[in-house]
Amino acid sequence: METKVASTRKDLGGSLPVKNVQKLASNNLKEIPHRYIRPELNPDEVSVDESLQIPVIDMSKLATDHVDNQNEMAELHQACKEWGFFQLINHGATAAIEKMKVVVEDFFKLPLEQKMIYAQLPIDLEGYGQAFVISEDQKLDWGDMLFLYSLPTSQRNMRFWPNNPKSFRSTLDEYSTELHKVCMSLFNLMAMNLGLDAKKISSLYEDCVQGIRMNYYPPCLRADKVIGLAPHSDATGLTLLVQVNEVQGLQIKKNSKWVPIKPIPGAIIINIGDVMEILSNGEYCSIEHRAVVHFQKERLSVAAFHSPNICVKIGPLPDLVKENGANYKTLQHEDFIRLVISRKLDGKSLLKTMKISK
Repeated sequence: METKVASTRKDLGGSLPVKNVQKLASNNLKEIPHRYIRPELNPDEVSVDESLQIPVIDMSKLATDHVDNQNEMAELHQACKEWGFFQLINHGATAAIEKMKVVVEDFFKLPLEQKMIYAQLPIDLEGYGQAFVISEDQKLDWGDMLFLYSLPTSQRNMRFWPNNPKSFRSTLDEYSTELHKVCMSLFNLMAMNLGLDAKKISSLYEDCVQGIRMNYYPPCLRADKVIGLAPHSDATGLTLLVQVNEVQGLQIKKNSKWVPIKPIPGAIIINIGDVMEILSNGEYCSIEHRAVVHFQKERLSVAAFHSPNICVKIGPLPDLVKENGANYKTLQHEDFIRLVISRKLDGKSLLKTMKISK
């Protein structure tokens, strides 16, 4: 399938500027500003069943010549259907991940004035700040981010790529390449599990849009009243998340409970995004998740979002709608992105607008 790369993203929208949370947290606040207080938080909604954890998939066993290939492929299929999340081990990207962890920690340790060199602009989502702030009165997340488009390489805006730490740019370039390889392999494996040609999904990701979001969640004395990242599902194909330090915070919604995820050292946490749910016509499910913060410790993570080429259409794959028809609308990817950026994070509300009533 022939695709074209869009020449610009500047007109897709951005986020309103807000105060830096890292600086706010360092002021030894006695009271948290009201825009960060989340009265809807309920500790009873968090699961206390420590045995309830997302599946673990061994990438090495997914090789076609591995003796456990069929079993591991079945485990992968089940994880995508029932959980929408899994931890991937033996993925081959460990060296790049470890280097990325170092530069991310070093960046967030910089003085605020140095980080603000890369601050977001009103017309763009890229840069240092916060995302999905669309009004002056909406509730805010207790966290800062640095978001960069890393693929296609022709679309990189180096104005936002830090050159401090000195190795940041080269490290992010390597990280981008290695995680993209993992992601494309997973797309091929998922296509086969869906009964499709191996390249049916990955072909949509030629010149894919890859965004890297580096997250910093400061500690908060009222951690039970704030949220690091509001509940949402990712408006992407696949998200590859790496835990930078040992502080947990990711929780997923399962059976109406928030399930805390315990990252396996060295693993990549994979989650199905809204786009994959749409492409699979609902066979695979994106899952609502959130990030909570710690009372005393900072938390850092890096999320790599992978979305199709911006010029393709987002809709159920024809081979998957033959029996029961399409469950989701079809939309130009560029228009889909506009919908994403123009909304605040709100569970799976975006995906609901894409569903076809039957």
